[in-house]
Amino acid sequence: MTQSSTSDSSSRTQWYAFGLMVLAFAVLPFWVYPIFLMKVMCFALFACAFNLLIGFSGLLSFGHAMFFGMAGYVSAHAAKQWGLQPEVAIALATLSACALSTLAGMLAIRRQGIYFAMITLALAQLVYFLCLQAPFTGGEDGIQGVPRGKLFGLIDLKSTTAMYLTVMAIFLGGFGLIWRIVSSPFGEVLKAIRENESRALSLGYDTSFFKLIALILSGTLAGLAGATKALVFQLASLTDVHWSMSGEVVLMTLIGGLGTLFGPVLGAAVIVSMQNYLADLGSWVTVAQGVIFVVCVMAFRKGVIGELASWLKRPL
Repeated sequence: MTQSSTSDSSSRTQWYAFGLMVLAFAVLPFWVYPIFLMKVMCFALFACAFNLLIGFSGLLSFGHAMFFGMAGYVSAHAAKQWGLQPEVAIALATLSACALSTLAGMLAIRRQGIYFAMITLALAQLVYFLCLQAPFTGGEDGIQGVPRGKLFGLIDLKSTTAMYLTVMAIFLGGFGLIWRIVSSPFGEVLKAIRENESRALSLGYDTSFFKLIALILSGTLAGLAGATKALVFQLASLTDVHWSMSGEVVLMTLIGGLGTLFGPVLGAAVIVSMQNYLADLGSWVTVAQGVIFVVCVMAFRKGVIGELASWLKRPL
C-alpha cells in the first residue's frame, strides 16, 4: 500500500470518528440531561486544548486551570456586571486567556520537563490567590447568577436547546481548529519537537517560538472552554482555577489517549460521568477515580482511544 493511500485511509477513519462524535452529541440530548452533556463538551474542549500542548508538543503543564478558570471569571463578570452579550463576553474572556497564556509562556517556555511543569503550577497558584482576593471575583462565593443573555441579540440562551446548540457549535469549532493545527505543517513541527527537540533545532527550527505558540493556542482554547462553562452553569468559582482542576484535565487526557484527537473527548466524558454518577460516594469519589485511573493505565497503556488506534493501525 502506498503512502498516499495509507494517508487517505487514515483521513477517512478520522472523518468517520468525527461523524460518529457529532451524531452522538446530536441525539444524546433525547435520552441524557442536556446540562450534563454541555459540561462534557466544555471539559472535552478543555482536554483537547491541553492535549495540544502535552500530546503534540511534549510539554506538561500543571497550571492549565489558570486559563480555564480565569476566562470563566472574565466571562461571568462581563456578562453580569457589564451586561455584555454572551458572544462578546466569551470573546473577551478568550482574549484574556490568550494574554495570560502569552505571559505564562514568556516566563516558562525556555524551561523543559519538570521545571516547565513546576513554573506553570506556580503561576497557576498565583492566579488562584489573585482570584481569591480580587474584588471582582467574589472571593469564595464566586460570581453567581450570571445571565446567559441573548446570542447576537436574537437567540435567548435561557432556552436549554439554544444553549446546547451554542455549546455544541463552540466545541465543534474548537475541536476542528485543533484538528487543523495538528494536521498542518506547524503541527508536524510540534510533533518533531516532541520526538526530538535537539534534532528539530539542528534543522533550523526555532523550537522556543513553536512551543510558545503551542502554549498560547492551548491556553486560548482552554479559556474558550472555561468562558463557555461559566455561562452554561451561570457560575464562576474557585473550583475552576484550583490546581486540582489541572490534575483532572491530565487524567482526562491520559485515560482517553495522549496525542490522539478523540482521546481527550472520551476521557472527559469518563471523568465527568464518574463525578456525576458516583457523587453519592462523597469524599470516596476521589478514591474511586484513582482506582479506575490505575486500571485504565494498566489495561490501556496508550489510553482507550490510543489502544483502539493501535489495533486499527489508524490514527484517531
